[in-house]
Amino acid sequence: MRSYLEAVQFHGHSCPGLAMGYRMTKAALDHFSHGRAEDEELVAIVENDACGTDAVQVLSGCTFGKGNLIFKDHGKMVYTFYNRNSGKAIRISRPAEFKETLNHIDLSREEMIDWILSVSEVEIVKLVEIKIPEPEFARILKTVICEYCGETVTETRVHELNGKISCIPCFKKQNKQIIKQGEQQK
Repeated sequence: MRSYLEAVQFHGHSCPGLAMGYRMTKAALDHFSHGRAEDEELVAIVENDACGTDAVQVLSGCTFGKGNLIFKDHGKMVYTFYNRNSGKAIRISRPAEFKETLNHIDLSREEMIDWILSVSEVEIVKLVEIKIPEPEFARILKTVICEYCGETVTETRVHELNGKISCIPCFKKQNKQIIKQGEQQK
C-alpha cells in the first residue's frame, strides 16, 4: 500500500482533501483486499476533480492514461470503485455526521490532516456495496489531424466545419468568428 507521503509527493502538498481521499481510497482497497491496479482490473469513478482524486490515482493505480479512472463532474467527494475480478462495486462517501463533527472540533489545518489520518475509519468513511454495470474497458481510438491547427486529435472529439476536420478549440474559435462577422453585417 502506498503511503500518505507518496500521495503528498505526487500532489505537491499535504492538505485535508488529499488526506480524505487517501483514507477513502485506502478503505476501498482494504474492502476489496486489492492492491494497486496494474491494468484495468480496478476502476475508480470520481465525482470531483479536487485534491482527493490525486490520492485515488496514487493508491489505487486508477488513472486517466490507463482508462480506469472515470470523471463525473458532480462536485461531490464521492468515489465508486468497481472490481472487475469480483464484479462488485462500492460507493465511498463521508457519513452525514462528518460535517457535524467538523463543526464541533477546532483544529488548525495541520491538526485536521493529522485527525483525518488517525481517526477511526467509521467516523469519516461511509462505504456501501452497490450494483452498477461493469464500466467499459479503455478503447484505443484513431487520431486524425485538425485541418485548422494541424494538431492530432482523437477522432471522437472532432467536428466538421466548412467541410474540414476541426478539433474542439478550432471549432469554437471559428464559430466565434462566424458569429462576430454576422453581428458586424447587421
